[in-house]
Amino acid sequence: MKQYLFLLFALVLLGCGNQMLTDKKDLEKRAKALHARMITIDTHVDTPLNFFRTEFDFSGRNNSAIGSKVDLAKMEQGGLDAAFFAVFIGQGECTPQMYAEVNAKALEIFRTIHEKVNAYPDRVALATRPDDAQQLKKEGKRAIYIGVENGYPIGEDLGQLKVFYDLGARYVTLCHTRNNQICDSSTDPEGPKHNGLNNFGRKVVAEMNRLGMMVDVSHISDKAFYDVLDVSKAPVFASHSCARAICDNPRNLSDDMLKAIAKKGGVVQMCILSEYVKRGEPNPSRNSAYRALRKKWNNFRGLTPEQEKQATAEWYELEEKYPARLATVADAVDHIDHMVKVMGIDHVGIGTDFDGGGGLDDCRDASQLYRITMELLRRGYTENDIRKIWGENFLRVFRQVDNLRE
Repeated sequence: MKQYLFLLFALVLLGCGNQMLTDKKDLEKRAKALHARMITIDTHVDTPLNFFRTEFDFSGRNNSAIGSKVDLAKMEQGGLDAAFFAVFIGQGECTPQMYAEVNAKALEIFRTIHEKVNAYPDRVALATRPDDAQQLKKEGKRAIYIGVENGYPIGEDLGQLKVFYDLGARYVTLCHTRNNQICDSSTDPEGPKHNGLNNFGRKVVAEMNRLGMMVDVSHISDKAFYDVLDVSKAPVFASHSCARAICDNPRNLSDDMLKAIAKKGGVVQMCILSEYVKRGEPNPSRNSAYRALRKKWNNFRGLTPEQEKQATAEWYELEEKYPARLATVADAVDHIDHMVKVMGIDHVGIGTDFDGGGGLDDCRDASQLYRITMELLRRGYTENDIRKIWGENFLRVFRQVDNLRE
C-alpha cells in the first residue's frame, strides 16, 4: 500500500513538473512573439564603457569581453529594439581644469558611439527623435539613443548642453554618486553640499527644457529631486531607479517621490542592478576585494587611459572570482508591481543599467530580457500593459519634452 501511494505521489509530481515546463515554454513563446510586435526600449546601459576594450565586439559575432551585457547580437536575441547608451563620466573635482578634461573625455565617448554604430548600417542606427525607434524596427534595425550620465562634463558652461544635444544626447542625469556643480547626489558620503539643486542647476534644468532634453532624476538627492520637479516646465523621468519601499536604498525612490513624478506626467524606469532590487546577503570576501581595488586605483578617478583599461580588466576579473549573489526577475517585477500600484500603469518603464552593474540571476544580459516579459505575463499583465512598460510610457514623455522645445 505504501509503495502504491509513493508511486502515485511521484506520478503527480512528475505531471506537475511537466506542466510547469510546458507553461514556461508557452510563456517564452508568447513573450518573444510580443517583443516582435511591440517597441522595447532600455533607457540606460553603460555599454560605451566597453568600446575601449579591444576584446569587445559590438556586432556580437566575436565578443569575448568578460562581463559584457549588451551588443547587437544580444539585443537581437533578447528582442530589444532600442537602448540609450550612456556617456558616463565619474565625478571628480569641480575645477576649471577638471571640467576641461572631462568635457574632452565626454566628447571622445560621443565620437566613439557614433563610430561604432555607423560601422553596422545594416543592423543599427543612431536615433534622436521619439519615432525613430519604430521606423528603425520596421527596417529591421536596432536604435541607439544617447544619454549623458552625470552633468559634470558641462562644467559651468550652459552652452555645452547644446553641444551635447547636437551630438545626439536626449537626456542628462544631473549628477552621479557624488555631489557636483549642479546638485547634490543621493549617495555622497560627505552629505549634501547645495541643499538640493543650486542656482546653476536651476539654469541647467531650464536650458534642458528649452532644448527638449529630458531631465533624469536618477542618482540625485531627495531634496534635489523635489527642486527639479518645481523648476522643470516639462515632465521628468528616472532613467534607472527602483522603489524604496521594496528595497530601502537611497538610490531608489520613495512612494511620495513616485507619486510626484506621476503627477508631473513623468515615468520611472525600473532598474535591474541587484542591490537596488533586493538587499543581498553579506559577502565579506567580495566586499574586501572590491575595496582593495578601489583603493589601488584611487576610486577610479584621475586615471590615464592605460590605467583605466587595466583597472577595468581587474574589475571584471573580480566579477569572475567573486560572483555576486543576484536578485531574480521575480524580485525585479515586484518593483514594477509596486510602482504600478502607487503610480498607475502609465508611469512605469525599464532601464536596466546593463554594463554598469545591472543584471539578475536569471536575466544576466540583453539576450535574456524577454524573461522580464515572461514574468509580467505570468502575473497577468495584459499586452497593452506590457507595451506601455516596455516603451510606450517612456515615448510619451520623450514626445512631450520634445514638443516643448523652443
